[in-house]
Amino acid sequence: MERKSMKETNGNIVCDALNGASMSELSNAVQKVQSKSSWWEMYGVDWCIIASGFALVPPGLLLIGYPTWPAFIAGILLLGLFYGMLKTKMSHLAVHSALCHSKIASRFWEVFFVEFLGSFSVEFAKTSHIKVHHPHTNIIGLGDSSTWRAPFLPCLIYMFVAPLLLPAFIPFLAVGFLVRDNKLNRALQCAVVVTLGLIANISLLVYVSGLSLKSAVLSLLSYRAVMELPYIHINIFQHIGLPMYLPENRPPRLYMMSSGVLNLSHNPLLSWNFGHSLIGCHVEHHLFPKLSDNMCLKIQPIVKKYLQDHKLPYHERGYFNRLQHFVKEYQALMVNLPPITEFIGIQ
Repeated sequence: MERKSMKETNGNIVCDALNGASMSELSNAVQKVQSKSSWWEMYGVDWCIIASGFALVPPGLLLIGYPTWPAFIAGILLLGLFYGMLKTKMSHLAVHSALCHSKIASRFWEVFFVEFLGSFSVEFAKTSHIKVHHPHTNIIGLGDSSTWRAPFLPCLIYMFVAPLLLPAFIPFLAVGFLVRDNKLNRALQCAVVVTLGLIANISLLVYVSGLSLKSAVLSLLSYRAVMELPYIHINIFQHIGLPMYLPENRPPRLYMMSSGVLNLSHNPLLSWNFGHSLIGCHVEHHLFPKLSDNMCLKIQPIVKKYLQDHKLPYHERGYFNRLQHFVKEYQALMVNLPPITEFIGIQ
């Protein structure tokens, strides 16, 4: 496994790797913005975007029941866009408690978006994402995004075919992960909620769209696959290929996030469907994970200027730039073990 040294001068430790930057100083600047922000800025804007996603459901259900292929495909696309937002923006903000102040309401939105509508496990999502990925971003063996690797799959299959099959396995994986971790009560609760959610979703397709049970199930799997390709792509583009660190040699949090996280260029469709915190403001999200998408966008100029003024990394790339890079370097990025960046400079 290759080792790279970030800062060395004749073997001596270079001490001010952060160039005077501190997480507390940046946090104070962000908190000033947050304290002056209204409810509309902190939550309202994102709720309106979520409402726009739900607004796609009625026409989607009606179109999918029409006896013509163009109408059916249009319905699949509309419901696919809704599910794409549900799986990413809605569920992501919910598990971060970034949709409201209330803890009780936050818990409800977690279960409603992630388990009932999304057919996944809140418990596993919070454990893997909130408790592991965020505090240990790009730390080998912890938050190194290795769960997204499938080295046994060829490049084109992994990048453009396999993600389309995920919707069929998601409910089983949700319960299976909990059983594997010996959380049997949680697994049972999850199975009940996910089952009720699937019954509700399929019932809409049967009684509103007028589909047969078999057609309803196949249609559900089809529209849930619509946004799976960008979903997988974005999850690997943001961290894999950036510096990775050993647990015993991790850098300070500010440097770990600035060096190990990448923002994708703002894209109207993806920013609306996935949310700013997963697209153009992912660095800001990792630094301040409890902020809503709109607040991440609002603080972006402050964070970007602060990191660049202190000569810290601030990675930005376009979606198709990263896609081309991953296809070209698939073996190195997704099959081989990642090289370790040895952080030298903070004692």
